[in-house]
Amino acid sequence: MNYNWNWGIFFQPNPMGTGTYLDMLLSGLVLTLKTGALAWIIALITGSIVGVMRTLPSKGANWFGFAYVEFFRNMPLLVQLFLWFFVLPELLPKAAGTWLKQLPNAPFWTAAIGIGFFMSARVAVQLQAGIGSLPRGQKMAATALGLTTVQGYRYVLLPMAFRIILPPLTSEFLNTIKNTAVAITIGLLELTGQARSMQEFSFQVFEAFTAATVLYLLVNAVVVTAMRFLERWVAIPGYITGK
Repeated sequence: MNYNWNWGIFFQPNPMGTGTYLDMLLSGLVLTLKTGALAWIIALITGSIVGVMRTLPSKGANWFGFAYVEFFRNMPLLVQLFLWFFVLPELLPKAAGTWLKQLPNAPFWTAAIGIGFFMSARVAVQLQAGIGSLPRGQKMAATALGLTTVQGYRYVLLPMAFRIILPPLTSEFLNTIKNTAVAITIGLLELTGQARSMQEFSFQVFEAFTAATVLYLLVNAVVVTAMRFLERWVAIPGYITGK
């Protein structure tokens, strides 16, 4: 293999005139973090609502939660982003479709919302399992105290269920960040997209994707460390993982 390694490529000017190749990768990293953070907020809020609906005694709520999860979980993320970005504007009324097509930073908003809905189905399943693992006595105790269903979930069930599912939620958060790489298919130049641009301009393939790999690993280490601190902070002594 006669590959010509050149680690100094990162400090050479990029063709767009926006600084060096390293600046390109860092701007992609920032976009990755922004997209991942917004997608995670959408996933956590929507997934929590759907997850609670799947545990309610209402058949209508159960059916909606089931349909939502099966729709978003069983369709590939790549297909969903394609539908959101290319197909949805054509199905809407002309004015609304034109507005969507001309929306500033449309790939960013589409990626964040699409990934958020995709991951919300996984969060819903995790939360349903967390609520289901709680002893029945907790729900009965909430009712005996005179709490309404909403209050019972707000003050008793959800705080304990989220403590139980915090470790798997860490994995889902990391998956959300990694899934932003799929957004390159709709033109979002996040970290993977910028690494691909760098290798196309400079032909230094290995350096570009080695740098992207290192940056992804650094983000992974920061998220895991932060979530470990959060787990210890919210742990209740004597309950589950609490010490």
